[in-house]
Amino acid sequence: MLETIFSDPALFLAAAGAVLLGTLLVGMALGGIIQKLRDAAMLQRERADAVKRSRAVLGGQFGEQLAPYLPDFPCNPGDVRFVGKPVDYIAFPGTAEGRPVRDILLIEVKSGTSQLSAREKEIRSAVRNGRVRYVEYHLPDFAP
Repeated sequence: MLETIFSDPALFLAAAGAVLLGTLLVGMALGGIIQKLRDAAMLQRERADAVKRSRAVLGGQFGEQLAPYLPDFPCNPGDVRFVGKPVDYIAFPGTAEGRPVRDILLIEVKSGTSQLSAREKEIRSAVRNGRVRYVEYHLPDFAP
């Protein structure tokens, strides 16, 4: 049979084409299987990373709420008010004890390796450079 295939060029080309087509189809099938396995592995890694990040965020948020009651917090928990954004707390040291307010603190709580955001750095710079003001706003009279 092989002698017939090699002696007839048309039959040889047809056989070679069939072999190439079969190889192509097997390669495509294997490639599809390999890609599905890679996609599944990547999805699993991404899900694990999302869970890890979510836990870090929740842990950070819990830490932010608990921070005033932890050791070395810069003032009495009764002196702080939670703001959340763009800073975590504003504090008026001494108010819980009835003392006069001598300074005001803007407190940003960080956990782990987290860094200040660009906005938080701008706020820190404004405070350090004395660009902080007290503004009094009076509501307009809505009475007819």
